[in-house]
Amino acid sequence: MFGKTWLADLTNLIWLVTLVGWLFTVILLSAFAVVRHAESLAVRFGEPVGTLILTLAVTGIEVMMITAVMYTGSGNAKLARDTMFAIIMIVLNGMVGLSLLLGGLRHHEQTYNLQGANAFLAVIIPLTVLGLILPNFTVSSPGPTFSRSQSTFLIIMSLGLYGVFLAIQNVRHRDYFIAPDPDDLMIEHHQTELHADLQVRSVPYHVACLLAYLLPVVILAKQLATPIDYGIRVLQAPTALGGFLVAALILSPESLGAVRAALANQLQRAVNILLGSVLATISLTIPTVLVIGLMTGKTIVLGLDTVDMTLLLLTLLVSTLTFAIDRTNVLLGAVHLLLFLAYLMLIFER
Repeated sequence: MFGKTWLADLTNLIWLVTLVGWLFTVILLSAFAVVRHAESLAVRFGEPVGTLILTLAVTGIEVMMITAVMYTGSGNAKLARDTMFAIIMIVLNGMVGLSLLLGGLRHHEQTYNLQGANAFLAVIIPLTVLGLILPNFTVSSPGPTFSRSQSTFLIIMSLGLYGVFLAIQNVRHRDYFIAPDPDDLMIEHHQTELHADLQVRSVPYHVACLLAYLLPVVILAKQLATPIDYGIRVLQAPTALGGFLVAALILSPESLGAVRAALANQLQRAVNILLGSVLATISLTIPTVLVIGLMTGKTIVLGLDTVDMTLLLLTLLVSTLTFAIDRTNVLLGAVHLLLFLAYLMLIFER
């Protein structure tokens, strides 16, 4: 009701901090509520459908926030790229590293289904390279962008490949995404520990609440972009910081769920959440922003610069090595966390 008036003058530092804090808090609480109802649905439907619901709920928040911010006006050509790159770095390095480290400290070694992780990476790697690296080397359009025909091809291919993956995950090879050789009593114990504070009700109730809590995220995302952009300009901070803040806000509830799963010795669920989040981000966000670009005539910059490309390729390589064996330990977690710290450092100093 009062957003335009409140955001009209942001020169007062106290007012700026207050507005950013208020918007962050409301969006964050709404995101946690969305994830909570998605987790309740996950309990109702079981794995791997449950994790897929959680992943799609968080990806939906991400896509809606990026879409809302892109429609605010100029200066957002790189937002989708920066946010997607930030999500990849936060998840594949920060959250994978933290989950493996904490899980390893508590349980020494943890196991998961190797075939499922490899299926995730088999789709993540080509889509990431095609979407965030290839635009730097195409010549059909100026800058690190795709031409209209190239964008159309990538939209179709991303959605088609994700559709094939979903069929594999939920129909043809469901067993790839379930913990190997499960002990029914142990799984029941861990499920009880993990979801002890959840109140699971009917499916219609949780679906309705999930959609209702998405509304504040969509409505306030556009308002949040204004003080963030202003603060970055005033502080002369790197533009990539905006993408990182949006990504951190989106991922916080899902990341908490993955860490809790690893601590409860449910590494398979943590792997499904984390790798599923990256895959959904690449497969759904890139087509969405490209469609917006084609419909509105906005320039969509996808190609990363040389430093980020190097870090992305290193992350993909290390992730491939990490998920090449079916047991994890603290060393693997420490390596991923080191790469995440390198990413944070490179945001501010190249």
